[in-house]
Amino acid sequence: MASTIPCLAVRGSTGINVGQGPPTYDAVSAFSKDDSKSCKTMLFSPEGRFFAWANGSSVQIALCATWKVIGKISRPKIQAIRFSPQGNYLMTWEPFIATPTNPQGSPNLNIWKSEDTELVKSFVQKKQTDWEPQWSSDEKICGMLVNNDVVLYEDVNFERAAHRINVAKIAKFSIAPGAVPYHILCYMPGKPGQASFGRLFQYPKFESTQSIANKSFFQSDRVDIYWNQKGTSALLMTSTEVDKTGASYYGKTTLHYLSTKGETALVSLSKEGPIHAVEWSPKNTEFCVIYGFMPSKATLFNLKCEAIFEFGSKHRNSIYYNPHGNILLLTGFGNLRGGIELWDMNNRKLIASAEAPDTTLLQWSPNGENFMTATTAPRLRMGNGFKIWHYTGTLLYERPWSKQEELWEVQWQTFPDNTFPENPISYKAVEGIAPSQPQASKQAYRPPSARGHQINFSLHDDDDTPSRAGDAKTSKDSKAYLKAKKKREAKKAKKGQETAGTQPQSSNAPINGLDVNNVPKSQTAPTDLDITDDPEKKKKIGRIKSKLDQISKLKQQQSSGKQLEINQLDKIKKEAELLKELQDLSL
Repeated sequence: MASTIPCLAVRGSTGINVGQGPPTYDAVSAFSKDDSKSCKTMLFSPEGRFFAWANGSSVQIALCATWKVIGKISRPKIQAIRFSPQGNYLMTWEPFIATPTNPQGSPNLNIWKSEDTELVKSFVQKKQTDWEPQWSSDEKICGMLVNNDVVLYEDVNFERAAHRINVAKIAKFSIAPGAVPYHILCYMPGKPGQASFGRLFQYPKFESTQSIANKSFFQSDRVDIYWNQKGTSALLMTSTEVDKTGASYYGKTTLHYLSTKGETALVSLSKEGPIHAVEWSPKNTEFCVIYGFMPSKATLFNLKCEAIFEFGSKHRNSIYYNPHGNILLLTGFGNLRGGIELWDMNNRKLIASAEAPDTTLLQWSPNGENFMTATTAPRLRMGNGFKIWHYTGTLLYERPWSKQEELWEVQWQTFPDNTFPENPISYKAVEGIAPSQPQASKQAYRPPSARGHQINFSLHDDDDTPSRAGDAKTSKDSKAYLKAKKKREAKKAKKGQETAGTQPQSSNAPINGLDVNNVPKSQTAPTDLDITDDPEKKKKIGRIKSKLDQISKLKQQQSSGKQLEINQLDKIKKEAELLKELQDLSL
């Protein structure tokens, strides 16, 4: 590449332009600005060689090394474009049109060579949703969904299909990224009263008995598939448009895990409500989920689908890992305030916080140190513009739009893998600028009748603090502790009144034929959580008892012949360890 300073492409009502990122922010003089007022889309190729855009009359392709246009596709109706993983091919989609003279319509999905815009193949694709063909990372195989079958081509030979997956009615499929062997995950919706399936196949073994992982589930109107970058693990999020129980306005969502080793699991979430966001770490060993009714929870899971870190409960709905995976950005956009948190994922520590209200678009720079936030139309037509930030929460640059102009999209230039090294994280804020717009007050509104009086609530009473999974979070000085202590004392006083004047029965008598004095201690752990005044210990006892109850249910399912998943088997193995820990806490 000619430059290792990432640039930003900007698309709006005044056309398309390219400018440099930090530290200069100057316009790229080598790029000839497109002044068209109807630029519909733009895109960098994944490996960073090409930049393409549609301006309402044609699609143009520029070489990023020089920013010179090297190809033009004269099709004015093109509305969507995609590059293949290595950027060798450009796919375009335009609306399908059938006329009385041509009732069959003309092909509207075309595949072109990026370097010279030579047409490779044309297809008919009536729907714009999931219109693009899918490729393996090395571009050796290409797949398309045709009449509920997955049709696969090899070596860019589109004249003859190499394989076809038609084991059942397929509504969606996804080719895993990564190296050979190739893997393909298919979603097969069930009929009313029947289960739906996610089946994982290894290319080219596509018989129903040859799937290497299967996951069945009910209630799935829509499915989203998330692969880690190596293509070894996938998350399958199922959702319904309507929650028939009436518990949620947003429908119902569940998250399932499948791996190329044949492992499957249901990701257990500890709070009721919808799943707002799911994202794999670029390090491929963990993933983050934001879920639950507001304030939502954010949790980090490992490959066994075990919660390993809790980011606490706050008003958040979006997850953004930087390209290196060492910084995680959590935020809440849309109808939320736009609070941003930046986390050091190596040390599980908060680096900084910031506020970016009215943000509709956020993207990390390929250098992993800067990120861009933008307010764009048509989502918001007022206050359009974009900002560039440093990961320490410092605002570096701001570009507002005038009221007569609209900003539609901003994209960072892409680069080949490993172009930018992973630098150590600094907690010291860099020098920046002050925002041009005044910041909204962070104080809760108080009516005139309440002003001047002491109040006993906080704007963030429902938020809780981050912790490693399993850590106790209650402080002896907290409101929760004092409230629990008060209840505990009242309960003890009531019990004392009820038992006053009565003599306890002999504890040596057998109960139902069982001599309790001969039962091992590990099986007679106390069930009363009031055995201790220590809230930390009480919380641990309650958590262990809950886990033991789950294990008991799993063992019953196992004895009845049900096949358990990997995370369920791991829970059973920990029974002896939990019993020992409970016995120690009960002493």
